[in-house]
Order: sequence, then structure tokens, then C-alpha cells
Amino acid sequence: MPVLSRAKKDLELPQGKRTPLYRFFEILPGALSYIAVIALFVVSWLNPMLGAIYVLIVVAITFVKAIATAFRTIQGYEVMQKAERVNWAQRLADLEDPHAAYERLYDRSDDSYGLAEHVQNLRLMSTVEGDSEPKPHEIYHAVIMVAYNEGLETLVPSVEAVRDASFPNERIIFTLGYEERGGEAMEANAQELKRRFDGVFREFLLVKHPADVKGEIVGKGPNLTYAGEHLAKYVEKERIRKENVIVTSLDSDNRMSKRYLDYVAYEFIVRPDRQHYSYQPVSIFTNNIWEASAPMRVVAMSNSFFNVVSTMRPHLLRNFASHSQPLAALEGMDFWSKRTIVEDGHQYWRSLFYFEGKYSVVPIHVPIYQDAVISETFRATLKAQFVQLRRWDYGASDVAYVGVRLFDKKRRPGMKFVPLFAKFWRLLDGHVTLAIMAPIVAFGGWVPMLLNLSSRGVVAWSLPNVVGMIQMIAMLGILVTVFISLRMLPQRPEGLKRSKFAMVVQWVLSPVIAIAYQSVAAFYAQTRLMTGKYMEKFDVTKKIVKH
Repeated sequence: MPVLSRAKKDLELPQGKRTPLYRFFEILPGALSYIAVIALFVVSWLNPMLGAIYVLIVVAITFVKAIATAFRTIQGYEVMQKAERVNWAQRLADLEDPHAAYERLYDRSDDSYGLAEHVQNLRLMSTVEGDSEPKPHEIYHAVIMVAYNEGLETLVPSVEAVRDASFPNERIIFTLGYEERGGEAMEANAQELKRRFDGVFREFLLVKHPADVKGEIVGKGPNLTYAGEHLAKYVEKERIRKENVIVTSLDSDNRMSKRYLDYVAYEFIVRPDRQHYSYQPVSIFTNNIWEASAPMRVVAMSNSFFNVVSTMRPHLLRNFASHSQPLAALEGMDFWSKRTIVEDGHQYWRSLFYFEGKYSVVPIHVPIYQDAVISETFRATLKAQFVQLRRWDYGASDVAYVGVRLFDKKRRPGMKFVPLFAKFWRLLDGHVTLAIMAPIVAFGGWVPMLLNLSSRGVVAWSLPNVVGMIQMIAMLGILVTVFISLRMLPQRPEGLKRSKFAMVVQWVLSPVIAIAYQSVAAFYAQTRLMTGKYMEKFDVTKKIVKH
């Protein structure tokens, strides 16, 4: 792995007072979101025709995106199904002797997912001389699962999913990074996990992250990094090559596909610049979907579809929730940020600048299953869901992180302005769009008419009907969503009487959810950034296990 001269401190987020330029970029997402909504009213009041055109442009963009999303959802779901059926353990084993495997497979033709690419990889690797490429038996997986105060009913199935993976347990180093703030109950659960799974993996490490460390926010990132540092020491002590260790971060409710670790190891080996990549599975929020209330089911499935679609756009793919990255790369950049509550998405930008633009995220088309939000009461659940979404939407804080580096005169030669600006623009546009699209599409068609009641302009008065017709057509995308959501449902828990019909009817809540949660949460996070009231405490989302 190349040693970079860039100081590690340059990768970290600022604390305390920001520079004027940094504050400008912190204000920018929220300012654009508010301006976009206010502009609708001002333009409609001044000229209803222009107001109608404004709304139609927004609705048309939304319509096109909805159609594209529906197509990508179908495509992504099919790919995920095919990738799950692949014997990735066998494909990984083929890399031990690529020449022999190529001779066996070069003339084989079937519809197995990625078979043609696999054969091509074998052909290329069979021409490589010497030991420059790691062999499958030299690869180790290090899994870091972080926990705060979760119960064994959540933790045990997540560890069991790693244990039951097709990758050999003797080359898995499992690290439980748990919080001192979790108290005696968390300590007891950690020790119980150690008792149950000690001897199952190459090693089961317990790493307790101390509370109230200076310079750290209260969040997941510091816990991950602290566990990663201890993991690196263990690997060094055991004389395992760090360049051959792949680290996967997991939340306590994450249950990986049995194929995941083999799939990641395979993709890792076949890439020459393997330290410059991270690996992103499909996060699917269905562990407890049957027990969740209707609004939370819609949110959970919508987020699942977003992740399915994201894996079909690898040039736009960024880190989210659980992901994998080589240990050597992680150690070089001081692991994850200890100053942000969105350490997963931020890791993409952190890695991009560490590798001076030579960094990509590889889609792994198999799922890691997660929980939908469930709290003690329906009201508490509604609040918990909003808290989770506003935390995710605080990813708008990355606009400033990227912006100041984009316009830095000392920007590294490898960080060319145009491609970096394109990434910056997509980041900014994504957060602004999340805030404004739902309310403008839902209510924007009425604004030109209501602000010009004395006028009888045809455009303003017919706009609600036009927008309504477009929305009706766009509902076809919802039908695709409904169909695939039923296919993605896990087996219904024994004793639960909820029918599949309820899983269909729930989608009538989509417009309300889009405004009440996605848009409002985005505005909330951006407003906090605008006003300098930074979100520096990771609010753990409660996900009660009922069955």
C-alpha cells in the first residue's frame, strides 16, 4: 500500500469555530432548500405562468426519477437474487489455481450471474507471475460489531449469521466493540457472547470503548475506531499480513448473507489496486418487518429499495451502514471519523481524499439484513424513526467537508477539479432534492392558483389537474414497489396474524411519509447546520425484538 504524505489530521472534521468558507458550505444546503420552496411562492405571486412552469419542471424531474427508480429496482432485485444463488465459496476457491480453473471453465456457458467476468478474471490472473496476488487461503476477515446497550435477543443472531457464513471461521476475527456507557447490562451481555462464541472463530475479541473521551463525539465512529485500533494490534501480534485482512463493520442488528464474506474476498483479490476500494452490500431492513407498524414498514422498505437501486449505479455508490474495507487502508487513515454521527457515509469522502481521488466503492449484490424501527409505544416509534432519519440526513455536513477541499488551492494534483466538482454537485443536489421534492410535488400545483384567486389564467387553474394526472401515472412505480416488497418479505413469525394485504395497503401512506419524515427530517438536519447547532450525539435507534 502506498504511503501518502498527506497529514492524517487533514482528514478529520473540524471542531469548534469553523472558517468562513467552511461555514458558507455548511449553510449552503439549507439555504438552497429554503430558497427553492420560497421561490415557488414568490414566482407564483409575481407571475402564475412562471410559477406553473416552475412546478411542472420539478414534477417532471420527479416523474423521470420515479420511472428510472422503478426500472433500477426491478433490475437490482433480479441481480440480488442471482448473486445470492452463486456459489461464491467455489469462485473464491477457483482463485487458488486460476489457470486450472480457467481450463475447466473457459468454454462453459450458462446464465450464472457474473460467470463471464469470472472466467475473464481467471484468464487474467493465470498470466500473473510470482506471488503478487494474494491467494484465498491468505485472506482474513475481521468483523467489528459495535454495541451500546442492545440485548442478547438482538446481538446473538447477528453473531450467529457471521458464524454460519460460508467463509471458514478459522480465518474470521470477530471483534465486539461495546460502550462503557452501556453499563453493567452491556458488560454482562458482552461476556455472555464471549462465553458462547469463544473458540468458534480465529479469535473473539472484546473491546470496551471508554466513555467521555476528549475530542470524540458520543457516537458509533469512535467505538468503531477504538475497536479497529485494538484489532490492528492483534493482527500485528499474530503476524498476519494487514494487507490481506478485510474489515467489515456491523451494527448490532445486522445479519449478513451467508455468501457475503466469500463474495467480498473474491472481489478483493481480483482487483490489482485492492487497497483503494471498499465493498458495499445491500442493506435490507426486513428482520422484524412483520412486527413493525405501517409507517415504519413503508420507511424500512423505501430505504431498502434505495439501497437496491444504489448498487446498480456503482459510479454513484457511496458507503452506507455496514461495509467492508482493507485493514491496511483503514489503519493508514486512522480508521473512521470520531467527530461525526454519520461515520458510514462520511467514510467515502474520507477515503476519497486519503487516496487522492483513486478510490471507489464496489457493489456487493447480496444483502445484510437490518431491523426496522420499533419502540415501546407507537408514539415512541414515530419519534425514534424521525430521530434515525434526521441523523442520516445530517450527511449534509459532508457538503462543507468536500466543498472546502474542492476549492482549496493546495488541492492534491490527483484530485482534479471537474470530477470532484461533479461528486460535490451530486452530493449537494441529493440533499436539497430530499428536502424539497415531496412538498413541492404534493402541494406545489395549488400554489399559483391560490395566490392568484382573482385571475382566471388557464395554466394556473388547470395546474392541479395536470400535476394530479402525472402523479397518477407515477403511481405505477408504486405498484412495482408493492410487488417487489412482497417478494422481499421474510417468513411471517409464528403466532402473528398480520396478513399480506396489510403489507399492500400500507403504501397509501407513501406521500405522507415522504413529507412528514424524509422532507422534514432533511430540513431539520440542514437547519441545524445553517444555525451552527451541530448534531454531535449519536441517538441510538431503538429496535425492539418481539419474536
